[in-house]
Amino acid sequence: MKNLLLISNSTQFGSGYLEHCAEQVKSFFSGVENVLFVPYALQDLDRYADKACATFAEMGLSMKSCHLHADPGAAVRAADGLFIGGGNSFRLLEKLYRLNMVDAIRKRVGEGMRYMGASAGTNMACVSIRTTNDMPIVYPPSFSGLNLVPFQINPHFFDASPENQHMGETRETRIAEFHEENAEPVIGLREGAMLHVDGDRMTLLGKNGAKLFRRGDPPLEVKVGSDLSYLLG
Repeated sequence: MKNLLLISNSTQFGSGYLEHCAEQVKSFFSGVENVLFVPYALQDLDRYADKACATFAEMGLSMKSCHLHADPGAAVRAADGLFIGGGNSFRLLEKLYRLNMVDAIRKRVGEGMRYMGASAGTNMACVSIRTTNDMPIVYPPSFSGLNLVPFQINPHFFDASPENQHMGETRETRIAEFHEENAEPVIGLREGAMLHVDGDRMTLLGKNGAKLFRRGDPPLEVKVGSDLSYLLG
């Protein structure tokens, strides 16, 4: 029974780190003692881990970083909860493969370990990282993600504004290009929004909603509170 919390962004404008989703995070990890943090999306691992662990402590939650373990894969196998933070998706995925953490995470999530991702950590949960917004600053051995959900997510999704004088590609344009070559649905997850997967149920939480893109169909606006369980099938 998978239990996932997939957050679009870790920092909301005008608020602190994870502040906008603190209630959901506390509820998600309630009663979970052995939570592991994965900091590999950023370069300064110590600083990132200190920030994330301090924020969890303020919520009354205990968390340790996997980069302090000699064998991060073994640390995953012993964990009851996992938080993969945001940053660069390509750097993060390259590290997960290089440190032999991919299979360990998939196995533990399948056994019930709670998985929380934010931004790049949310991209990791998808079939692949092909709908990330990040630049490929390193080369992972594969674009295949953890495949915890059978669809794609575009975190930090924003709608085109008619007042914007920039006439370049919109997110919708890029997602349409993705669907020229790929069939997986894409959820454009606006900032402040998150998906909660509990077994065979999936609900959109937070605020600002999302937009669902399916190849051959017009985009569908999704309101907070919507049941999206049908995308898990």
